[in-house]
Amino acid sequence: MISRIDLRGDTLPEGGALRDLLPRAEFDVEAALEKVRPICEDVHHRGTAALIEFAQKFDGVELSQVRVPAEAITAALEQLDPAVRAALEESIRRARIVHRNQRRTEHTTQVVPGGTVTEKWVPVERVGLYAPGGRSVYPSSVVMNVVPAQEAGVESIALASPPQREFDGLPHPTILAACALLGVDEVYAVGGAQAVAMFAYGTTGPDGCPPANMVTGPGNIWVAAAKRYFTGKIGIDTEAGPTEIAVLADATADPVHVAADLISQAEHDPLAAAVLVTDSAELADAVEKELEPQVAATKHVEDRIKPALAGKQSAIVLVDSLEDGLKVVDAYGAEHLEIQTADAAAWAARVRNAGAIFVGPWSPVSLGDYCAGSNHVLPTGGCACHSSGLSVQSFLRGIHIVDYTRDALAEVAHHVVTLAEAEDLPAHGAALKARFGWKVPQQ
Repeated sequence: MISRIDLRGDTLPEGGALRDLLPRAEFDVEAALEKVRPICEDVHHRGTAALIEFAQKFDGVELSQVRVPAEAITAALEQLDPAVRAALEESIRRARIVHRNQRRTEHTTQVVPGGTVTEKWVPVERVGLYAPGGRSVYPSSVVMNVVPAQEAGVESIALASPPQREFDGLPHPTILAACALLGVDEVYAVGGAQAVAMFAYGTTGPDGCPPANMVTGPGNIWVAAAKRYFTGKIGIDTEAGPTEIAVLADATADPVHVAADLISQAEHDPLAAAVLVTDSAELADAVEKELEPQVAATKHVEDRIKPALAGKQSAIVLVDSLEDGLKVVDAYGAEHLEIQTADAAAWAARVRNAGAIFVGPWSPVSLGDYCAGSNHVLPTGGCACHSSGLSVQSFLRGIHIVDYTRDALAEVAHHVVTLAEAEDLPAHGAALKARFGWKVPQQ
């Protein structure tokens, strides 16, 4: 059901050589880019008419408009299962606690007497958020995108999610209910690359969508390719690929827990990655044995879980020691990394590359997906070595405010002129000389 990679016995290679030994899903955004280009440009030129045609072509629904009526959002909340509503409200509450504490404050540094630099944080004006609606419905992604944007102070928030045939062309009602709980009333029944294009270019008309400064939220390869297409025109969070879980475990780990956690991410997608890194062959055997009955007892077996576990993106990786295991998980840079070892907190503190780290047997990835308070929009495909998950900071821009007096400028002017001349940019120096009668004070 799942392959093995045995890295015992030899010194582990460094850097890219080690990464090349580890499992990874194929996710060719560059190839998809050429296919989404005409879609995006069609939305650019024909706006809502193109969106309606793509809804027919890709989602099999006939729409007369793409903006979701306010009454449909209200009705979705009214009809929501009370237990689901309570769970969403708790998820929102916990996410607000965490994200509110992320908000940066303005700070002024006095560099010299009379010379200050202030850094202030300004939210982007408008964001377009994407909530997937393909194989599964993700109201949790609505929470994870909306809450940090709201806590950052973004004034204009719109959300897009694919239209559903079984719901008369509206997004899934649980998506709409989550929007209602969060106070988001601008929602569009648009999916895929065309949703990103709608936010990037904007559309006109009675149900037109004003352009956004930024687009965030997970999606399939077409959404990721559209984000790449518009990089530079709009801000993006990340080109999210298939979900990943890596578990660093030793002989103290419970194989029942480990197997369950690997399966929990495998059920997302046939390209989902499930990786166990362990120095215990006995644990590896026990986990492999435990996978069989747990997989048989759940849903989505043939179309998602079995292909995911059997794919080349998933494996049990055997190492000589936890030190080697730490090198492996840092090279892998998992979206989600669980540490199920003795003294798990100490090992977790040494991890450098992961989207989110889950410490010990009582902090499973599923908790982070819904109700830990953390954000589940995380870097995939090894991007955790240079990128972070979605947060309040994602929606803020730092602006430096420079305020110097005449005396403070006079003190450093000769250095500025010297550096300008060293770079052969004499006009830079002249801008200072002009302020001092063309004779820069010498200190």
